Amino acid sequence: MNLTFSTETDAAIDLHVVSPGDDWPVSATHRKWAESAGFSGALGNFCLLPAEDGQLSAVLIGWGTGRLRARGRMHLARYAPLLPAGTYRIASAPEGFDMDEQALGWLLSEYSFDRYIVAKPEAAKLICPEGCDADRLQIIATGAALTQRLIDTPTSDMGPAELEGEVRALAQMHDATLDVTLGDDLLGANLPMIHAVGRASTSPPRLLDLSWGDPDAPKVTLVGKGVCFDTGGLNLKPGASMGIMKKDMGGSANAIGLAHMIMALDLPVRLRLLIPAVENSVSGNAFRPGDILRSRKGLSVEINNTDAEGRLVLADALALGDEESPDLMLCMATLTGAARVALGPDLPPYFTDDNGLASMIGAAADAVHDPLWRMPFWEPYESMIEPGIADLDNAPAGGMAGAITAALFLRRFVENTGSFAHFDLYGWTPSAKPARPKGGAHQAIRALLSVIERRYS
Repeated sequence: MNLTFSTETDAAIDLHVVSPGDDWPVSATHRKWAESAGFSGALGNFCLLPAEDGQLSAVLIGWGTGRLRARGRMHLARYAPLLPAGTYRIASAPEGFDMDEQALGWLLSEYSFDRYIVAKPEAAKLICPEGCDADRLQIIATGAALTQRLIDTPTSDMGPAELEGEVRALAQMHDATLDVTLGDDLLGANLPMIHAVGRASTSPPRLLDLSWGDPDAPKVTLVGKGVCFDTGGLNLKPGASMGIMKKDMGGSANAIGLAHMIMALDLPVRLRLLIPAVENSVSGNAFRPGDILRSRKGLSVEINNTDAEGRLVLADALALGDEESPDLMLCMATLTGAARVALGPDLPPYFTDDNGLASMIGAAADAVHDPLWRMPFWEPYESMIEPGIADLDNAPAGGMAGAITAALFLRRFVENTGSFAHFDLYGWTPSAKPARPKGGAHQAIRALLSVIERRYS
């Protein structure tokens, strides 16, 4: 789904963004019309202004006060699905109105998951505001929509094989190379934990390995958890917890969306995208609680819960990526419920030992309104992931600090990388918000795009 601005400027309808008490840039007749209709300039309030022939001539958009606006982001997007189909342009806006943020939000609001719907309503289109980089905003919006579509698609149409097809199409689009290690070949390629987690599914496990860019450029590696459905394995999830497990490949979906942005913007990096694509299923050959698995790195892992499978497939992929000594490696995964308990669905935590990278991530998250929160690799908890009969425990008992112990587990597989960060995403919007419909969510990737651009500019 390509999200684009309108170029039909001739019939564009003016949007006037105003707050209570502003001198609204409309005629006295239109102001009286708006006031009689109850329009006040409050956030969420809008008014259609008619011309003498009865056609729509302009729209007043309520911008409210600073306190209410601070509770959300991309507020202009809340109006896009409410306006009649047509082409609009921002004719006036108050001081401090961020044109880039609001125009991007409008584009993002155009996304809808309509694969299984016959009737598709027309959308209100926006002309890119003057001074904004339309091409860049459209690339970012399209990458974000790609992420959402992958997550929203049910596993019946987005299993490991279909996820491979999406990455293959991305590689063809950007003239990248793709290597796939499939099924039992994972064992010969020394990727045993990816094989163990995915072998019970009728769709074989696989590692997707995409490369793009100048081999001499700084190496940036993205690793995304591609668990296309998670039953919990033999530690079976209850039905209520399994309901949206199609989103358990949200880490890979976000990595794919970010990869698209990097390649479409032709950033000066050597990109590598690693996705262990599996389905955590139940069958006679499923891996079991109590099993001890050998990893690519040689570390042994005791399995105390088969529902803590994401860190297993990521571990092999991280170890593989680390062997190349990239300058930057970013790991994205819908990994722990503990992260949701701590920070909720909208604020993903991230972990890094690199204070300089953390500073860049924090600044970028604030600048592009893509919220993230740093959490620690807390060294005193290392003993919690050491079971005694193996090098590592995939699911420490006690249930405390689950997001941190999972991050510590992953860090054990990264030694040679210049800078490493792990993002524990939710990948889902529980209820619709401006520019974020209910369903699959892009998280962290707009901030990370900004970090990569700044780091390698």
